[in-house]
Amino acid sequence: MSSHSSPDLLERFKTLIGSASISSALPEYDSSNRLVVEHLANWLNDLGFNCEVMPVPKEYPEQSEKFNLIATLGSGPGGLVLSGHTDTVPCNPEKWQSDPFKLEEKDGKLFGLGTCDMKGFFALAIEAALSFVDTPLQQPLIILATADEESSMSGARALVEQGKPKGRYAIIGEPTGLKPIRMHKGIMMETVRLTGNAGHSSNPALGTNAIDAMHEVMSELMKYRAELADQYQNADFQVEVPTLNLGCLHGGDNPNRICGSCELAFDLRALPGMSNDDLRSAMVNRLKPIAERHKVEFELDSLFPGVPSFETDSSAELIRLSEKLTNHSAHAVAFATEAPFMQQLGMETVVLGPGSIDQAHQVDEYISLDQIKPTVELLRQFIQHFCVEKAEL
Repeated sequence: MSSHSSPDLLERFKTLIGSASISSALPEYDSSNRLVVEHLANWLNDLGFNCEVMPVPKEYPEQSEKFNLIATLGSGPGGLVLSGHTDTVPCNPEKWQSDPFKLEEKDGKLFGLGTCDMKGFFALAIEAALSFVDTPLQQPLIILATADEESSMSGARALVEQGKPKGRYAIIGEPTGLKPIRMHKGIMMETVRLTGNAGHSSNPALGTNAIDAMHEVMSELMKYRAELADQYQNADFQVEVPTLNLGCLHGGDNPNRICGSCELAFDLRALPGMSNDDLRSAMVNRLKPIAERHKVEFELDSLFPGVPSFETDSSAELIRLSEKLTNHSAHAVAFATEAPFMQQLGMETVVLGPGSIDQAHQVDEYISLDQIKPTVELLRQFIQHFCVEKAEL
């Protein structure tokens, strides 16, 4: 019988949901994840994990303090990483039927901000780990908690820069209905800025119209979108082609003034095998000559560093085991995760967790109670296979 103690499962849920950890590019909504990381570190330390709390560099001066946590049970190379992010998106408490920061059990569901996406996963991962705290491990078990997945993914990027953790396999517990995900698209968010010269609209020669130039830029981006869709397809995705969405457009200040500046923001979601850097270079090469012809200044800036596309080979051991244990074939999703950053750290990676993505970022977010036991049992099976039975080669 283990001598270690830990709060029970619902108490862990309650504590995590009650510790606000919103990440946002808007400073007025952004908050630190310190409390969540401290709770996790305290619980895991009491269970015999070695806990390393790592500050994450700020993305902007007004940002709150952010931290990653690497908690390791056992030692040596390899091992299994159970990974999740500690942050949530902002919410509208006035629209919730209950307090989003207080766990509420009702109608077979646990309600609260982060129950599904995805602080609840840590409560379940710890529950699974409890079965192994006194078991000799062939490879370490690592519980990884990251910062700012919902905004910049700065926590995962910091881990890549630091080259840790050194796990061999990674399960990212995003809500997938306990169905394994081995692919997702990448995402880029870019802004084109064109700067001309304002002037009186009665004489076009008095200025340089940025909207005229932007019209051609938009046409070129739509042409590029069609070319990408023609060149790249993947039938595993519901939307089989790369997408490019022209999201918002701002320019000018009055009908009787030549528009002096214009700005277009768009996103591009690439399929696995496509490079964000290559796509950005291609767009610069296509759009900059348009600006030069119109005699306007050209800038293409990234709104955030972007997330690469993700794919783990269908023959990988982790994917085959995931399919066997869940009785579901691994498939593809449109939303982005921290999976490509785990891959950059050298880990076979699958996205697999409880709850539905349909509940993520929604009012009255919840996780169904009937997902609890299957998740804990599934994680125990992964730990047994990769940490107890499997020796590192």
